[in-house]
Amino acid sequence: MNPEDLLNEGADDKKKQSPLVSLEVDLKFFSESIREVAVEIMVEGLSAYPIFIAHQHDVSIGELILDHNELNSEWTINASTLEEFIEKGVIKKELKQRFIDSYKNPHDFMCVFAIVPEGANFVFFPYSKE
Repeated sequence: MNPEDLLNEGADDKKKQSPLVSLEVDLKFFSESIREVAVEIMVEGLSAYPIFIAHQHDVSIGELILDHNELNSEWTINASTLEEFIEKGVIKKELKQRFIDSYKNPHDFMCVFAIVPEGANFVFFPYSKE
């Protein structure tokens, strides 16, 4: 799924902007920091499938890496892995291979689990090009 698909920027939405618009801004701004954490997760052998949780409320999955309160941003980002998502039951064991098959190159895209009031979904967001 592309970030544009989630933005809901139709004519009816001009009054109520999707929170994912601000998420896109934060992801672009913190792109390099998130990429460094992803590489570290892979190099240390923790996982070949890093996942970043973007949220605006407390969550009990992953490790905090970017706190919106400290950084004056809209979103907090936690770092996690496919293995933790399976362990916590967010991804069912029987769907592991489907997730792996749809996982994009972690050197080019960050895998973001975006949590909004309407629900949560995976988004593959490209790292900013320097």
